[in-house]
Amino acid sequence: MMFRYALRGRGDLAEWRDAARGFIAAGIVPDIIEWRTMDDADGLFGFDDNRLPEPSPHYRPASVPPAFIRLAEAVICHSDPTRFALLYRMLFRLLHDRNLLQIASDEDVVAAQRMAKTIGRDYHKMTAFVRFKELPLPEGVAGRRRFIAWFEPDHFIVKRVAPFFERRFNDMDWLIATPKGSASWDGTTLRSSDDPADKPDLRDETDDLWRIYYASIFNPARLKVKMMTKEMPKKYWKNLPEAELIPSLIANAEAQVLDMARRAASQPLPFHHRLQEAAAQVPEPDRAPAGTLAALKEEARSCTRCDIYCRATQTVFGDGPVDAKVMFIGEQPGDQEDLAGRPFVGPAGKLFNEVLAEVGIDRQSLYVTNAVKHFKYEPRGKRRIHQKPNMGEVRQCRWWLTQEIELVKPKLVVAMGATALFSLTDMRQRLEDVRSEPIAMEDGRVLFVTVHPSYLLRIPDEGRKAEELARFREDMNRIKRLAA
Repeated sequence: MMFRYALRGRGDLAEWRDAARGFIAAGIVPDIIEWRTMDDADGLFGFDDNRLPEPSPHYRPASVPPAFIRLAEAVICHSDPTRFALLYRMLFRLLHDRNLLQIASDEDVVAAQRMAKTIGRDYHKMTAFVRFKELPLPEGVAGRRRFIAWFEPDHFIVKRVAPFFERRFNDMDWLIATPKGSASWDGTTLRSSDDPADKPDLRDETDDLWRIYYASIFNPARLKVKMMTKEMPKKYWKNLPEAELIPSLIANAEAQVLDMARRAASQPLPFHHRLQEAAAQVPEPDRAPAGTLAALKEEARSCTRCDIYCRATQTVFGDGPVDAKVMFIGEQPGDQEDLAGRPFVGPAGKLFNEVLAEVGIDRQSLYVTNAVKHFKYEPRGKRRIHQKPNMGEVRQCRWWLTQEIELVKPKLVVAMGATALFSLTDMRQRLEDVRSEPIAMEDGRVLFVTVHPSYLLRIPDEGRKAEELARFREDMNRIKRLAA
């Protein structure tokens, strides 16, 4: 036995919900229900009087997830005739599997989400392209200003969008008419109807102002026709007075660009010479003597040896006394170092300072730097996530580190992490193979290898973190003895 049921089908969820409840109460499976709209019922295929079957004596009322109600409120506004059957099929399945909506690959869920997304786009287009025209008040009558607008949505969204216009244009009386219903506001009551409206004759004095405004802001050099028609489809152009100008503006765009180039300024702005005079009076800063650490730091500010500099805030050079006996070398500056312009001031730097203080090493006596002088990161939302520099970038930045070592002349060089070790030795070794043991270098220097403090911060297990921290503390004690 087949059941046929007709709905007005103009975006009213309650209408479908009442019928669906009746079929669910009778235990009717989705495959034997034929859903139609009243327009179809009046045509070739006659419908009965929409009588619902008697409820089953075994029926027990059941609830559905709120997420389904929100989804159904959007889907029911779609103009696709299959929407009623889709929603009923999902409702029937939800009674047996309440987690249906969490199955992202389910065909019904995908179809419903796609319809809801389409309704969202139609909603956005209506809020963007409705254009109100003012209706004059009768002569001698004072009151609130009155406006009317015409819009042609693809779906039955008028009632859904009406509250937006109530909030946005609360201080005026307005009517929005569409082929799929209308909405109005009189300062007190928001009304909506799903009856098709006739297009009014809409013209007022602002039409010319819109044309003048649009023509003045149109930039032919930035014309992208595909993007324009995607964001403002041609179906809306006929209801926007300024859209009349679009075809001619597009046709003349190339000629306008050439004309703009011919009229480009060839002389400096009138106040340009005053800026030049003011700049000439600013004394140049004293430059550090060549061959000094200060001069090297100044030169590094404009480093472009690798591409990391393009996105970093600034060069983060080494910090510490010129005659330091011990030089600590890390991997690269982090987020906070990039902003502050100093090495080891972030979370890893704070841990580094704490351990130094515990073992009795004065941070001010050390020269602290990094193998790479710019912050390499990957943006994620508002955060900048550390990204390990590659070997090529480390080699490019080695020039600066070599100059620092030659100028500071430390007796003990401490490599914290594999990147620092590679920068000093050009060898990719397991850190454990060389850790905690002094290694002879050229010019009588000693190399000592340990982990980077950031490694300790990333250990999730608290017990293991405590063990590694104790080991790092012991490394600092060995460094203190070697430096003495």
